[in-house]
Amino acid sequence: MTTAAAVSSSDGHSAVFAGTDVCREAGLALPGEANRPRFEHDIWDFTQVIGLPAQMARCTRRFDFAAITDARWRVVAKELVLAMLTPRHASVIPLPRAYRTALHLNTCAGRLGELTRFFTWLGDQKVPGLEQLDTRLCEAYLAHRRYVLDEHGTVVGEQSPATRRSAAQIVVDLVNYRELFTADRVPEDLRPWGGATASAVAEMPCGRSQNKTAPVEDSVLQPMLAAALYLVSTLGPHAVELAREVQEADRTSSCKAKGLRPAGPAPVAEFTSLLAEYERTCTPLPMLAEHHIADRLADGWDPDDRLLPVATGVLARQAGASQFWSWLPALRGPLEATLAVVGVEKVFGREVVKVKAADGASSLAWTLPLHRLEAVALVGIVRTAAITTLAAVSGMRASELMELRIGCRRPPEEPVPGLTRFRIGSKVVKGQPLGGTEDEWVVVEPVYRAVELAEQLHDSPQDGALLFGRFAFDVRYRWCRNWVNSRSGQRLGLAPIPDGPVNLRMLRRTLALEMAYRPGGVLASKIHLKHIAVATTEGYASRPGGAQAELLAEVNKHESDRNLDLVLAEFRNYQQGILPAGPGARSLTEFFAHVDAKLDATAAKAPKTQRSDRDVLNLLTKRAKVLHLGPANYCWFTDPSRALCLKLAGTPTADRPLVGMCDSARCPQATHHPCHRPVWAEHAERTETFIGQLGTTRKTERNRLQADYDRALRVVTEIDAASTSMNEESA
Repeated sequence: MTTAAAVSSSDGHSAVFAGTDVCREAGLALPGEANRPRFEHDIWDFTQVIGLPAQMARCTRRFDFAAITDARWRVVAKELVLAMLTPRHASVIPLPRAYRTALHLNTCAGRLGELTRFFTWLGDQKVPGLEQLDTRLCEAYLAHRRYVLDEHGTVVGEQSPATRRSAAQIVVDLVNYRELFTADRVPEDLRPWGGATASAVAEMPCGRSQNKTAPVEDSVLQPMLAAALYLVSTLGPHAVELAREVQEADRTSSCKAKGLRPAGPAPVAEFTSLLAEYERTCTPLPMLAEHHIADRLADGWDPDDRLLPVATGVLARQAGASQFWSWLPALRGPLEATLAVVGVEKVFGREVVKVKAADGASSLAWTLPLHRLEAVALVGIVRTAAITTLAAVSGMRASELMELRIGCRRPPEEPVPGLTRFRIGSKVVKGQPLGGTEDEWVVVEPVYRAVELAEQLHDSPQDGALLFGRFAFDVRYRWCRNWVNSRSGQRLGLAPIPDGPVNLRMLRRTLALEMAYRPGGVLASKIHLKHIAVATTEGYASRPGGAQAELLAEVNKHESDRNLDLVLAEFRNYQQGILPAGPGARSLTEFFAHVDAKLDATAAKAPKTQRSDRDVLNLLTKRAKVLHLGPANYCWFTDPSRALCLKLAGTPTADRPLVGMCDSARCPQATHHPCHRPVWAEHAERTETFIGQLGTTRKTERNRLQADYDRALRVVTEIDAASTSMNEESA
């Protein structure tokens, strides 16, 4: 095996990569005029590399080796990083434990950061060279990275397994690439942690037994989505106008506006004309922000001065001056006279545009007057609501959201009359070559409108510009939640959002579970969410115990819990006199009566009585296992031989109902409940409309629709009757 040249501990140069053009060797494309980092440079700048994902932070695009003070270790770090970027280099291929696939720049940046910390720690331990590295030092460094210490050196917490794995991985890499290094090397016989992998050393959970990302709690998801949709649909158009107001004010009233005069005599004539215009239009004078008022008071202003809250600097720039200099003695009279006539008010959001409150209780102004920073913050809140809607309802990854660009909305399609399909285009980054792969997502209309709103709120909406760019969703979400829970959000009737973790991974996980509930949902989830990881795709190749089996088991668990909650809710309805309707109502009512009798304390023959929810659920579990949800009914699949759908399909021995063929008005195992009434009522209303549009000659079609209409009315009547009959009897 070919190895690197003998170690040289003094010259600080590499015998393997000397003079190497890093980007050319790693296959990274750069614009023609860009500076090309070379191996000897202490900073490798990849900022202009073509195809880097927007998700990659700019600080991670610059590899700073100068932070490693020892010249020998700096060469080791460069050789290790470049070897990870170029696994097919002639000197890397012979290494038996080297990576065979080039690592991403983002991953290499993380390795360099951990390597820098390791070398700094070795310097603090007075270790003269890597030849002195032994298992004791490896264990000591892992312990150093395992715990969080306060300023007194006391342990106050423990780092995540990912941090511990990163620390162990650096040591393993120095061992695996030992023969490559030309400036310093670890001992040849070093085998830290007995040759175990970094994940095993860090006690990293494998993630095979369950998905580590939890879905968003329903108690958080419902008010969060409701607030996001309200902000996008109701406040969105007004936020666009507010953003334009801010941009126009910045253009005309900011300190950087063009054509402003420097200091000089007080422009009395210009101010007089400006103030006269304020009085003519009855426009309040601009108000100063609270922190600027505090600055004035600190400078000695009288708290009772009438001009204290007036933004004189804004007035000065409107009058053509760069700043309000020492002109107050000359202009106090005109300013106070105008102030007495028009008053003073915050600059933005003065136009009173009324909107419907989120709770539908009233109509009120969409916002109160705002200072500039408050207006910018409100626009940011609406933009965050658009991101939240897009992430929660489309399921796009963070990297895919950050690759969205102005003009990503595809023209709506109408494959059949009345059915509109919306698409947006972005890039799939995960698992793809550098630059990503162009792809499209089919989305619902609220997502399409959220993207449209985000384009309108963009500071520079030029076609092809990044729509969001790189953003920190966790921070933006906290701001949005705080605003919803503040007086501003409560004034609009928004439900408070409880505390609880929400991030883009959790939103994607939540959507995946909801989609997987549907028939064929696992396959639909794979296609829509664009899963490409081996752990996911192996399940679709029928590999025993693969990701599909794990996902199906988890989905089935969630489905069982949901069915049990539904059965318990219907049992509580039965106890309150709200009965089921439909052909299977009698059988279900008898079952509920049987359970209720067991819960009757007066009928209990033994001292033990079953009253807790847990006992009730135990009695209802068997029935919950046979519950299947139809579009407008519940199917209690207790006896396949009685299932009408199986008889019609000619498959009487099937173990599941064919919900798509369900005729719940005739099937003896189907029931209707109050939650199904809106579906049947809407169906009856639409059918009646169709009947009214038929011509007199279309008798066959009329008869068929009339029968359908009569059936829908009958079901609605039965649901209403079942919901009131028992209450009337008890009364």
